Amino acid sequence: MQDFRKLLVWQQSHELTLMIYQTTAGFPKDEIYGLTSQIKRAAASVPANIAEDCGRETNAELGRFLYIAMGSASELEYHLLLARDLNFIDPKRYDQLNEQVDKVKRMLNNFIQKIKSHKS
Repeated sequence: MQDFRKLLVWQQSHELTLMIYQTTAGFPKDEIYGLTSQIKRAAASVPANIAEDCGRETNAELGRFLYIAMGSASELEYHLLLARDLNFIDPKRYDQLNEQVDKVKRMLNNFIQKIKSHKS
């Protein structure tokens, strides 16, 4: 078991989640239970699943939640694209958020590969 707060991938995904919460505060109020909620849930799911993975003791489960985090990051990627296309996010902010999502996904992939190589 390791402290998830020390992991750079968790730190970056937490920072992304904070950015998402700041950005969605400006979304239309009629989207609060729609796209706004979906984006926030997908964003928060990434660091939450990293934390959950770090709390696992068995090798059989190691990495499972990292794959879930990766799926949530991909879902977030799409929701951000939709929000941009609906003009809820300006293109410059979209680029910043998308770059951060891409960074987190690369880090997750590296972490998953590291775990896979230790299992072998």
